[in-house]
Amino acid sequence: MPVPSRWTFAAFCYAPAMPPDDRPVVRLGFAGFWGGFDPHDNFFTRLLARRWRVEIHDRPEFLIHSCMGRRKHDHRTHDCVRIFYTGENVPPDWHSTDWAFTFEHTSHPRHFRLPHWPLYVDPARLVKPAGHDPDAALARKTKFCAFLASNPLCRERNEFFRRLSRYKPVDSGGKVLNTLGYRVRDKHAFLADYKFAIAFENESHPGYTTEKVADPMIADAIPLYWGDPLVGLDFDTRSFLSAHDSGSLDDLVERVIAVDRDPTLHRQLLARPWFPGNRPPRCADAEAILGQFTRIFTTPIDRVSRRRSLARTCGLDRLPAAAAAAGRRIRRKWRKLVNDAGPLFDADGPGHHAAP
Repeated sequence: MPVPSRWTFAAFCYAPAMPPDDRPVVRLGFAGFWGGFDPHDNFFTRLLARRWRVEIHDRPEFLIHSCMGRRKHDHRTHDCVRIFYTGENVPPDWHSTDWAFTFEHTSHPRHFRLPHWPLYVDPARLVKPAGHDPDAALARKTKFCAFLASNPLCRERNEFFRRLSRYKPVDSGGKVLNTLGYRVRDKHAFLADYKFAIAFENESHPGYTTEKVADPMIADAIPLYWGDPLVGLDFDTRSFLSAHDSGSLDDLVERVIAVDRDPTLHRQLLARPWFPGNRPPRCADAEAILGQFTRIFTTPIDRVSRRRSLARTCGLDRLPAAAAAAGRRIRRKWRKLVNDAGPLFDADGPGHHAAP
């Protein structure tokens, strides 16, 4: 997982005027995050600094934990309020956490939907101004389609790259199926010249939307998307081409060809706002996220670290998470197996190819 840059944190948190010194103090900790994660300077610390004085502590009052690496279970050793966050396709384990920020669409009373893309892309940059000129954006496009991927295990993504490349060469600047002979360093600068960008997620699951669909939008490249079948709840699907609105991968290829050959169709896509109503969704609203943290910091709960039962004593409460982790490992191995088996042999709908 790439690490969000500093400018992303600063932009998303709006860099407001310095709050007064009488902000309440919150003692915070982190566990189970990706390599390179800085517990003192990250999305959460910058956002929370708007209302609280954040102190990073080994014995925190509130622990934000994720699901990465060998220390992903360290949160179980903390006797405090636990807050789960994930950028991966991993649901919260309510046997070991009190609150959660994930991609899921759920009515759980202690859950807030925060998909991964707002941590990478400032939502304000995707709001199209009143004077937005699609013709000017279209005039800048001198190349056909870009592709950047580091995970080789998404068979749908690899196969779509191959099928679209039969129409015109697709420029791949990532680790997977590289055609350039080098790795692209600046994603947004690379995408700026392209009319389209393949924006397939690693996996398909309702609500699981990462920066892959949003990155091309910043560069006015039309995303060619697959992954979250509910992506239309965050983004206006009339502004890009989604495999979930197509009957098959071949059908999506034909839709790309039609737009590529017709500047009027291309202009119509670029004229549409990226967001429904040209407004960022609630999941990307900094004030809404801060409101949820206010609830977390002020709501008394019977936290999981204090619960005692025979099942917990025997470790049985860990079985659901262990089973889910085993299932994810099996699915990853299955994806690698079928990916190594070669291209797909038919043009069934995109959802038909998902790993079990």
